[in-house]
Amino acid sequence: MNIGIDIRVLARGSRTGVEEYAINLLDHLLRLEEKVNYKLFYNAYQKVELNYDWLSLNNVQLKDFRIPNRLFFILARYFNQPKMDKLLKGADIYFNPHFFIAPVSLRCKKIITFHDLSFEHYPEFFSWRKRAWHKFLMNTKQEAKQADKIIAVSESTKQDLINIYGIEKEKIEVIYSGVGEQFKNISSKSVLKNISLKYGLPEKFILFFGTIEPRKNIIGLIKAFEILKQNQSIPSELKLVIAGTKGWLYQDIFKTAQESKYKKDIIFTGFIEEEDKPCLYNLAELFVFPSFFEGFGFPPLEAMACEVPTIVSGNSSLPEVVGQGALIIDPFNIDEIAWAMETGLNNMDLRKRLIKKGLEQAKKFSWEKCAQKTLKILKE
Repeated sequence: MNIGIDIRVLARGSRTGVEEYAINLLDHLLRLEEKVNYKLFYNAYQKVELNYDWLSLNNVQLKDFRIPNRLFFILARYFNQPKMDKLLKGADIYFNPHFFIAPVSLRCKKIITFHDLSFEHYPEFFSWRKRAWHKFLMNTKQEAKQADKIIAVSESTKQDLINIYGIEKEKIEVIYSGVGEQFKNISSKSVLKNISLKYGLPEKFILFFGTIEPRKNIIGLIKAFEILKQNQSIPSELKLVIAGTKGWLYQDIFKTAQESKYKKDIIFTGFIEEEDKPCLYNLAELFVFPSFFEGFGFPPLEAMACEVPTIVSGNSSLPEVVGQGALIIDPFNIDEIAWAMETGLNNMDLRKRLIKKGLEQAKKFSWEKCAQKTLKILKE
């Protein structure tokens, strides 16, 4: 069996949720059955060099192209060419870990993973370029309808595909993503201290980790932190650490922080190295993720796996992912976010319960399980 896999999402070298999914899934999927041959479609005029050990597996071929992506998307969107299975010189199944448009021949099955439809719910959270890209080059509804099977990363995303795009529920399989085994409690004080010094982290802090963009509700978090700082029941040295790279429309977020009365207590770390993420979580007193919308949401699971009390929004996929392992808040209610942070810091019984339940919940998600279920769908 020859399976083509679209890995264009890795071309930029970033690690948002989609890339995280593709990298971790491939690391486990490609090793499951040696008799299955995988042809990886990698394309962009300018792209990062890939450095993953799964590329050297005997059953894996990297098909590297340098077609300018804009040209490729225009040809695919408006002329239904080129056929991906023909570019790969033969594929029985074409699997796309994202909804990039990808024409295939009639004899080739197409399976697509949908992470979320946030751009349908909140177009205002995206730049005009991104909105134009979705509208004119990515016909996501058509891709969903043409797919033989769809993998949704949550029940929330499945319901969106049914309700917004009218996809038959029988065509959609929910397969949860995993959480890496590196996310765990770290007891080594010297290791933690080195990471703290590397990023200039304070001794006590509340942590947000994710892409710096409007959808993450970071402005709401900053305003809730301001309310919290006015409360005498928390340590005066407590700070807010906002970790992650800049995404879309981030300017107002930095402006809000700069204009805050407590701007000296708000720290932006910028990019965090992949290997440093577990330590970052371990150093935090509390993890807060007040996002307006998530298709899955890796950071809360990672924080819970690291035994950090966690607070998340009660919307989209987040309640089903965190289960009983996190404190759930209304992201539109700033006072409620502030109250949850105060409670999460000071209520020792609640902290112990969140740590225990959070760890139990995180253990339910593994990349091995995700890969096995995905391979089953690909081989059906």
